[in-house]
Amino acid sequence: MRILVVEDDQSLGKGLCTALGQDGYTVDWLKDGVHANQAVQSEHFDLIILDIGLPRMDGFAILKNMRKHKSNIPVLILTARDAIEDRISGLDAGADDYLVKPFEVDELKARARALIRRSSGRASSHIEYKNIRIEPSAQQVFMDEQEVILTRREYSLLVELVSHPGHVFTRDVLQQLLYGWGDDVESNTLEVHIHHIRKKLFTELVRTVRGVGYIVDAE
Repeated sequence: MRILVVEDDQSLGKGLCTALGQDGYTVDWLKDGVHANQAVQSEHFDLIILDIGLPRMDGFAILKNMRKHKSNIPVLILTARDAIEDRISGLDAGADDYLVKPFEVDELKARARALIRRSSGRASSHIEYKNIRIEPSAQQVFMDEQEVILTRREYSLLVELVSHPGHVFTRDVLQQLLYGWGDDVESNTLEVHIHHIRKKLFTELVRTVRGVGYIVDAE
């Protein structure tokens, strides 16, 4: 799962990246509106955490532009503006949730999980697929009620695939969702993660679509 944090406050941005990274997310961080606007048009993200008061281009403009171009990525707005008019403006512009600074990081994490869950069409807080159960709040995976230990990226890849059964992910999209801009990625890294998931769970879980990518078949 990949999150874009758009926040110009150095301390807050760094803290969010650390906290979300500890929960298994791949986190990219931008500090100005122009670069953020470019990124959301060209990159794949599961969630955008967006400050309103940004240099060069404010968060409202980024959000309106996203929705104008039919982007359905969930957006959680962060702002120090607590006036009701600002909250209404954010929601009317297309925000999915709104959090006023200062806030508790645990609350932000819970809201992030809820937004990602809703965007995947799930009502439950956990993910079930055949005999597999995933608990996102604890980052745990169970098969036949026995816990299966995955690495952070194996876990993220499994969640991404199982959350969208029947959807074929290209190799490039999966790499974008697993790795941030500063990560070094070897050419066969994705295939190694897929191999480990199959070995730890079951071989037929992830199917290769030759020449296209990978899919978890719809039940």
